[in-house]
Amino acid sequence: MYREITRKLTEWKDDTRRKPLLITGVRQCGKTYAINEFGKEYFNDVLKINFESHPGLNEIFDYDLDPKRIVRELELITKHKIVSGKTLLFFDEIQECPKAITSLKYFCEDLKELHVIGAGSLLGVALNNKALSFPVGKVNRMQLYPMNFREFLIASGENELLELLSGWSVKRSIPEHIKGKMERLLKHYFIVGGMPEAVKVWKETGDLEKVEQVQKEILDDYADDFSKHAPISEVPKIRWIWDSIPVQLSKENRKFIFSHVKAGKRWQELEDGLQWLKNAGLIYQLELIDNPEIPLSSCANKTYFKVYLADVGLLRSRAGLSADAIMSENIHFTRFKGALSENYVYQELISQGKEPFFWRSGNTAELDFIYEDNDGIVPVEVKSADNSQAKSYKMFCEKYNPGYGFKLTLKNIGENICVNTKTVNLPLYMVWDIDNF
Repeated sequence: MYREITRKLTEWKDDTRRKPLLITGVRQCGKTYAINEFGKEYFNDVLKINFESHPGLNEIFDYDLDPKRIVRELELITKHKIVSGKTLLFFDEIQECPKAITSLKYFCEDLKELHVIGAGSLLGVALNNKALSFPVGKVNRMQLYPMNFREFLIASGENELLELLSGWSVKRSIPEHIKGKMERLLKHYFIVGGMPEAVKVWKETGDLEKVEQVQKEILDDYADDFSKHAPISEVPKIRWIWDSIPVQLSKENRKFIFSHVKAGKRWQELEDGLQWLKNAGLIYQLELIDNPEIPLSSCANKTYFKVYLADVGLLRSRAGLSADAIMSENIHFTRFKGALSENYVYQELISQGKEPFFWRSGNTAELDFIYEDNDGIVPVEVKSADNSQAKSYKMFCEKYNPGYGFKLTLKNIGENICVNTKTVNLPLYMVWDIDNF
C-alpha cells in the first residue's frame, strides 16, 4: 500500500548530509512494511536485522561499536554481502538492542556512505530512557503515523477522485454526487481508521466485522505491551488512563482531567503513565494556548490539555461505537461524533508536519485548533455536521486578526470574510489538501 513516508525516505537517501535514520511510530502502523518496500525499490538488496526475533545478535554490539567490524560480523552470520550505496541495512526492533542505537553515532562518523535505518514498535519509549546513550546530532529522525485519509483513499482505489479534487477552487461548489461519495468514504475511514492491516482487510473483503476483529487484536496487543514493557509500578496507572480516554472525549469539555481517571488520584501520580502512552505513540496530547504568539510552542500550557488516540478507527472500536451508528447518522450519536471529527483532524494535521494547539479564552470561547505557518497563526474550527456557525472562531479573529483560517464542516466548499480574516469553508474530507487553500 502507498505510504507518503516513501517520498521522505527517498529525500533522505539522496541527501548529501544524510545520517543514519531512526523511525518511530505506534506499533503496527506499518514501519517495517514501508521500510522494506522502500528498500526493494531503491536499493539492490535489504538486510534486515530483527533484534526481537534474533536476540543473540545483540552480542555483536557488546565488544565495541566499530561499524566496520559490526558489518563484517553481520555479513558472516547472515551470509549477506553489505555494499555501501547498494545495500540498505535495516535494524528492526532496534529498541531491543540499546547498544545498536548508540552505534549509529559511529556509523555516522566512520561509515557514512552506508544507508542505515533503525525502527521499532516501542522505540519512542526506549529513546526516553535516561540510561540510553543516545547519539545526539548523529542521526536523522522521522515519525510514521497510521494511514491518513489520503493514503486510505489511495488504498481504496480512489486515485482518480483524489486527482479530481486536488487543487479544487473555492469558487466552485463540489457536485453533489462527488460530495456524497466523499462523505461516505470519510465515514468508512472513521470506522476502519488507518492501521494498515485493518485497511487491507477492508479493501480485500469489505467486511466490517473482520475489520473490527483486526482492531480488537491490535488493541489487545497494545494492552499486552503495558505489562511487558512498562515499569511494573506504572502498569495499573497506564491501564486506568487508557480506559478513561474514550470517556473523557465523550464529554462536552474534552479537557483531560486526572481525577476522572481514577477517584482520588492526582496528576503527580499519573503523569508518568500518561507520558509512557505518549512515548509509545498511542496517544496525542493537544495543549492549550490562551495568548498565542510565535512560536506557539513557547506559549503552551502543559498542564491543560486534551488527549486523542493515535488512530480514529481504534478510538471508535475502543469506545464500543458500532459502524451502523456512524453510517446511519444515529440521532444519539452527536457528542462523540464531534470527538471523532477532532481526533481525525488532529491526525491529518500532524501527518502533514503541523504542530497543532487549541485556544481558549476564559469560559467564553474555545477554538479547536491553531497552528503556525509561514504566514503566521492559522485558526481552525471543526464541526461534525454542516453547521458553520462558529462564535469562538469569530472571537479569535476579532482578537488576533489572522490572515486566513478554516472552518472544517460537512458544508460545501466556499470562502468568505470573518471580521478581517479570509476564511475557507473546507469540507472535512478535504483536510488532506488544506495547504492548497
